[in-house]
Amino acid sequence: MRALRPAAVAAIAAATAVTAVSGCAAKNDGKGGSGKGTIEVTATDTSCELSAKEFPAGHVRFAVQNKGSKVTEVYVYAPGDRIVTERENIGPGTRTEITAEVKAGSYEIACKPGMKGDGIRQKVTASGKGGAAKRDPKLDAAVAAYRKYVQEQADQTLPAAQKFADAVKDGDVEAAKKTYALSRVGWERTEPVAESFGDIDPKVDVRADGLEKGQKWTGWHKLEKSLWEEKKISGDDKKLATQLITDLKDWQKRVGKAEITPTSMANGAKELLDEVATGKVTGEEERYSHTDLLDFHANVEGAEKAYELLKPVVGKNDPALAKELDKQFKVIGELLDKHRDSDSADGFASYDTVDKGERKTLSDGVNALAEPLSKLAAAVAGAK
Repeated sequence: MRALRPAAVAAIAAATAVTAVSGCAAKNDGKGGSGKGTIEVTATDTSCELSAKEFPAGHVRFAVQNKGSKVTEVYVYAPGDRIVTERENIGPGTRTEITAEVKAGSYEIACKPGMKGDGIRQKVTASGKGGAAKRDPKLDAAVAAYRKYVQEQADQTLPAAQKFADAVKDGDVEAAKKTYALSRVGWERTEPVAESFGDIDPKVDVRADGLEKGQKWTGWHKLEKSLWEEKKISGDDKKLATQLITDLKDWQKRVGKAEITPTSMANGAKELLDEVATGKVTGEEERYSHTDLLDFHANVEGAEKAYELLKPVVGKNDPALAKELDKQFKVIGELLDKHRDSDSADGFASYDTVDKGERKTLSDGVNALAEPLSKLAAAVAGAK
């Protein structure tokens, strides 16, 4: 949901290339099941075309093809712009596939060329009883455990963010710098759930180049810029620190009511890897503080948590996928461990000290994990 600078485009091309094959076999025959009843979404720079605007509720597969010249993203919105599912960073000329659990009701599908704005939207309807069929009790247990996890992350974030906000309000630049990255860990682990509300993420985590027309810049990154680039704290910054806590308390209160399904957990894990590929590996996210590696680690932790909770079912439905994910999560963890720094306030090296070769190695590790992770939702839904 954030605008990208040119440095991110190359990373997107690499990240999307590994997911392109997953949608290539999709077809629309209206019968449901693996490769069946798929809704084709064809995105260009000026259009968002669907193969069907009404489909049965339940597990729905969207095969997305970007025929435009710009990186795009696709969202499925419930009323009030609540995000049901999304897939960001779909490069020009590539395809990807999204499996989501959609209840009966009215929705909008949005394609966002350039990954900005409200997008080009199409109204759609999911008919029927909305996924009332029984599902594996292990998936219900996974959802319950994940709901507890995201609430715990929000609860743990508030005191860490309060330390950061207090340092800002005290005008203590050095103390604020030391607590900044640590205040973001819980958010980064569970960001897709926070983003599902639609209105919180733009308040607390937007970057300057992600602002919509007329939007005031608030949140962590505005304060990050003041601390590291301007090297001072203004009166307005102190007000923004207070507002940050207000917005995070709103997130803390609402996160327990978020709609979470097994497929949204799986898709959220993939979204976290997309965040790494286009924000952390490129150095875009923490461009002033260079604390990208802690964010990177938190994103991976959140994705792995979702996977581990879903693994009892994934291991049964697609044991080869589970084996590959186990392998790739271990590899990315080892790559990150090479950049730990016990002298750093956040436990990792400053990202501006990581050279191009090391960044390429990290990027390759992310891509190697992103490819099998893009298949997680289909495995959860029982289709290989």
